Amino acid sequence: MGDQYEVPEAGAGALAIPSLRWEELPEGPAVVLLDQTRLPAEEAELVCADVPALVRAIRTLAVRGAPLLGIAGAYGVALAAVRDGAVDDAAETLAQARPTAVNLGYGVRRAAAAYRSAVAEGADGPAAAAAALAEARAVHAEDAEASARMAEYGLALLGELLPGGGYRILTHCNTGALVSGGEGTALAVALAAHRAGELRRLWVDETRPLLQGARLTAYEAARAGMAYTVLSDGAAGSLFAGGEVDAVLIGADRITADGSVANKVGSYPLAVLARHHHVPFVVVAPTSTVDLETGAGADIEVEQRPGREVTELSLPYVRGVGASADTGIPVAPPGARAYNPAFDVTPPELVTAIVTEAGVVSPVTRRVLAEVCSTSRWSTSRSGNGMMAE
Repeated sequence: MGDQYEVPEAGAGALAIPSLRWEELPEGPAVVLLDQTRLPAEEAELVCADVPALVRAIRTLAVRGAPLLGIAGAYGVALAAVRDGAVDDAAETLAQARPTAVNLGYGVRRAAAAYRSAVAEGADGPAAAAAALAEARAVHAEDAEASARMAEYGLALLGELLPGGGYRILTHCNTGALVSGGEGTALAVALAAHRAGELRRLWVDETRPLLQGARLTAYEAARAGMAYTVLSDGAAGSLFAGGEVDAVLIGADRITADGSVANKVGSYPLAVLARHHHVPFVVVAPTSTVDLETGAGADIEVEQRPGREVTELSLPYVRGVGASADTGIPVAPPGARAYNPAFDVTPPELVTAIVTEAGVVSPVTRRVLAEVCSTSRWSTSRSGNGMMAE
């Protein structure tokens, strides 16, 4: 069964180290990650030999990005199944590690369901663990396939919206191979445009407070040879005013049934700017990010991150080797309070289109979104939020 879901090498050429892989080490299996908190200064691997280590990696953003969190969650369940069989506890802990990203729970549920189904059919511990691992590999492979399809659909959509070519694309946060089993979501579309000779400039929002754009998107763009420029988040308005942006491409961590889009905080202001300046605002996300059981954006639980991420510079490569994870360089007075939501929500009326591996949702309405999702392999809902593969 594992051979059926062999994970392809899609996206591997853009990264020095795979963003995530399952590794059979001498001391036992582990989930091995490219530690994203150390990029771009250091390409270092983080070995997670048990579920608590993987949960810490998720919460500290060593592994991040909606599709990759789904993959990580599935492998985490497989890790628990192999290590101690405490799958139910592991599934609950993993699913709650980051509440906004729907893919995390999706991946966890798929691997846990495969494990329970195998047990119900009489499988012993190793066989049930193998079933969970096979399902995790399936989630991984399906995401790689979805990434390739989204890049294809997204490039075609750009051609329709901007027939002149030579695109100047603004993106926010990080949506490339670092967040995916393949080459990503929104950044995969920009990469496809680059390969087609149609990308004139990639504008990269730095994405405060943790700089996923400046650290991660710029890292990927540089490795791919893309023409890119990093800008402070507050400078985006001047780009729009100067007519320097042809389209905005972002990813998503959750898309509700009405088409509301939760993405890295700072996305909603870009949507408002895009609408004012008549610039297409396009969301690129797999159907596993669509949560048809959550009706509207107001129903999304938005993760609140620690205030010190705003009041301190706390990136590992800034702190130095051996520094505590709770220490940083102060950039605000002692005792300053900070508002630090990880995400904001963009209403559907500001979204030009949602690109999925099942097709393009445009206009973004409840009906069109449901129709597109119904044609995908994830169309059958499983208990809890999110969708599953048929």
